[in-house]
Amino acid sequence: MPSHIALTTYLVRDYDEAICWFQAALGFKLFEDSEMGGGKRWVVMGPDSESGARFLLAKAANVEQAAAVGKAAGGRVAYFLHTDDFARDHAKMLAAAVTFIESPRRESYGTVAVFEDLYGNRWDLLQPET
Repeated sequence: MPSHIALTTYLVRDYDEAICWFQAALGFKLFEDSEMGGGKRWVVMGPDSESGARFLLAKAANVEQAAAVGKAAGGRVAYFLHTDDFARDHAKMLAAAVTFIESPRRESYGTVAVFEDLYGNRWDLLQPET
């Protein structure tokens, strides 16, 4: 089987608040939510069953991890959410109160706008040029 990145750890303050936000704001699906004991859960979310990469939500377990929540790329865009219909998804996200930190713009690689998630991590909503 060819190698691929299946999961990326995504630090959260609280499992349930993160699940709610990803479902309501981005329309992500909850693929797994299993108790592991000691307050830990195995929580896997992603855009759909067809895409390869998914998030493993990991609750910050100490002060150092808690300080890293929302700092996935040190203030740069950390995540890239591709869409096949920028206008549709942008409108849905605005209706869900997602904070865009810029207006949509056209670039040589596609239509893009930067938004922040519930913890302040930056994302690109991107409809690539075909």
